[in-house]
Amino acid sequence: MDIKIALFVQLLQVKRYSINSIETYVSAFRQFLIHFKNTDVDSLTEKQIEQYINFLVTDRKISLSYQKQLVAAIKFWYVHVLGKKMQLNYLYPDRSEFKIPIVFSQYEIKLMLTSSENLKHKAILATIYSCGLRVSELTNLKVRDIDSKAMTVTIRQGKGNSDRVVVLAEKLLVLLREYFIEYKPKEYLFEGRENGKYSDRSVQHILKQVLVKTKIDKPGTVHSLRHSYATHLIEQGTDVRYVKDLLGHKNIKTTLIYTHLTDPAKRKIKSPLDNL
Repeated sequence: MDIKIALFVQLLQVKRYSINSIETYVSAFRQFLIHFKNTDVDSLTEKQIEQYINFLVTDRKISLSYQKQLVAAIKFWYVHVLGKKMQLNYLYPDRSEFKIPIVFSQYEIKLMLTSSENLKHKAILATIYSCGLRVSELTNLKVRDIDSKAMTVTIRQGKGNSDRVVVLAEKLLVLLREYFIEYKPKEYLFEGRENGKYSDRSVQHILKQVLVKTKIDKPGTVHSLRHSYATHLIEQGTDVRYVKDLLGHKNIKTTLIYTHLTDPAKRKIKSPLDNL
């Protein structure tokens, strides 16, 4: 298994996949290898792979997004690593998934930040919300990415291996300066043990703690802070095209999901019940 994963990772790196994409692909591919641990996976047929995907869909109830990741990882192994002409595209889900994102109100965001007694934790949550970051983008931020003169934050190698620049809020700069004086980070803006990167899991744990402390009864995650950033930008009148660029979306359709939460015309609709 280790040899296959090493070959898998090597080609992903050669093809310049991002670190996050590699981790996602490897995780899915490893589960595939574990399932077929007593079988020569290199000799599997398309039908056998279909049966495996069907098992996960019907028995394990995997999400559409995970199904896409899994098929992409399996396809990469057979088509790119082994060079086989296998037709696996039909295993991608045909249906698209539409879910309204969990969004915190500005009051709830303020409550989270004011209740965070740990300065590093407060700075982490504020940076994610203020810049609309994915958790991996937060943990990959380096000190040099904060430009206090230009008042910008550079997010390097985000999703899709693309860089982008977002606005550095004045309040965030004040908070980061206070944080910097106390913690003195060397390379990464938020460092974990032995000056290494702060872990994604630790960031998720910070949010879980603050949600319990503030008694905010929403099934939100760290990514909900990013959703909140986008929603609040649109609510204050920011053009959705700018929001798209700030979030690092390739397709504006992805950004338009936030308009479902902020459409003032819909809010003015009166229920027929109120006419009775």
